[in-house]
Amino acid sequence: MDGNGRWARQRLLPRLAGHSQGVESLRRCVRACVARGVRALTVFAFSSENWGRPAEEVSGLMGLLAKALAREVPELSRDGVCVRFVGDREGLSESVRNGLAQAERATQGNSRLVLSVCFNYGGRWDIAQAAAALAARGEPITESALCGALALAHVPDPDLVIRTGGEKRLSNFLLWQAAYSELFFSDLLWPDFDEAALDAALDWYAGRERRFGRTSEQVRAGLEPEPLRA
Repeated sequence: MDGNGRWARQRLLPRLAGHSQGVESLRRCVRACVARGVRALTVFAFSSENWGRPAEEVSGLMGLLAKALAREVPELSRDGVCVRFVGDREGLSESVRNGLAQAERATQGNSRLVLSVCFNYGGRWDIAQAAAALAARGEPITESALCGALALAHVPDPDLVIRTGGEKRLSNFLLWQAAYSELFFSDLLWPDFDEAALDAALDWYAGRERRFGRTSEQVRAGLEPEPLRA
């Protein structure tokens, strides 16, 4: 969800105003995904590298998160959304950790849409922590074992990754899980990303041929990809 700061700067507003507007865009996107039958949505809210931003901005983001949790969780629960927070919680304050846990408990029985919010997350961190967990248990580190130990093991790998803001890179997001994802890059800044923009991305995805290592002829013949070999 890239472009909040630039959106604010273009309007001569503080960066936090852009992040606040970004929350509104996320609300729209979640509702739109529920309406369109999307079953899993994963968003990159705060990366492990974002701690290097100005202290005022980081503090403001933490406050914005607390307000968003208090305001949004009841509505998300009514809409059947299960909220999961993914990332390293050790670096977060106790109040933030408690807020995340409370939101998860309040929505854990929902199944219409799984909303995974990556907070203090990094793709390299996720792979490293999964490998460390397997090593600590004395388990062999294989592809299938790593898949089960990743922080996002509760949802399938994403079919489609959307990045807004005009940048064309993953920026340490879902490095393992996005191996076969279709990548859609939008020039829109995140606060301007609306239902029409989401539909454009979904329409683009619908036109993609997903081969997973097979040939086009095999795809058209309906042959399934070979099973994962650990």
